[in-house]
Amino acid sequence: MNNSTTHVIVGAGPIGSGTALRLAAAGHSVVIVTRSGSGPDHASIELVAADAADQARLTDIAVGAETIYNCANPPYHRWATDWPPLAASLLGAAETTGARLVTMSNLYMYAADSSPMRATDPLDPPSKKGAIRAQMWRDALGAHEAGRVRVTEARASDYFGPGLGQNGHFGDRVMPKLIAGKAVSVIGRSDVPHSWSYVGDVCDMLVVLGTDDLALGRAWHVPTQPPMFAQELADEVSRIAGHGSATVKTIPSLLLALAGVFSKPIREIGEMLYQFTAPFELDSSETTATFGLEATPLSAQIDATMTAYGEPAPQVTASVA
Repeated sequence: MNNSTTHVIVGAGPIGSGTALRLAAAGHSVVIVTRSGSGPDHASIELVAADAADQARLTDIAVGAETIYNCANPPYHRWATDWPPLAASLLGAAETTGARLVTMSNLYMYAADSSPMRATDPLDPPSKKGAIRAQMWRDALGAHEAGRVRVTEARASDYFGPGLGQNGHFGDRVMPKLIAGKAVSVIGRSDVPHSWSYVGDVCDMLVVLGTDDLALGRAWHVPTQPPMFAQELADEVSRIAGHGSATVKTIPSLLLALAGVFSKPIREIGEMLYQFTAPFELDSSETTATFGLEATPLSAQIDATMTAYGEPAPQVTASVA
């Protein structure tokens, strides 16, 4: 990335902000678009308050941009209403301006029993949310194959790392307790293999996809450490925090169902439980072979996450690579 270019990022969560900071550090100009105008404070990052679903407005913002990044994340219960117009706006803005479109996505569009999942696997979503994501990619890829736009997509498993807040499975609800040596509760089973994608590796991947034409025309999996039980990951955090093995309980499905009566976001978790009751494993070997990107060592992931919670980790090496 020797030449400075402009990059437009929709979304200022941990992924959008982290990607913006990496691009700015590399000498690029970045525009972050959110409804509130939020985002990190940096001389090379412009924060714009706008509705990204307004294609005309987004197109005006993206004129002259090299890449548009879709790092948005509507609440679960609004996917059916929010994603179609937002995805169409991003695709239309990319087509009109000539910018490439990089979409941050997940593994929801693969069949429930397809672990280890590869980026070349067929789309066979077992959920309504997976079907929405799959259609977004079909629309983008169709436009790419028609020569109207240049697209690529990054797919990650559930996030681990700093800045996840209340939404991450190892976010505010779990990490402070593990750091303090307290018991935690997780969704699904704690003894099935599950891939956890580090937010820093997700951001690094997006920077590569947004600046390397080799990425165009297909999806790529974010470099991710080998799958771990939720119990194993919790144990590593607890041990590095200076405690013994973690006490990990599972949230009963009935309790989730009852909570869903009063909470639309929790209600939407039900159809995704299959990801936490059977192996849910991501294969990112092709990404490493193609771009040379490798997953951050687990000990460094945990250190950075603990530091973000105001608890510098002791100098203890994680027992899992």
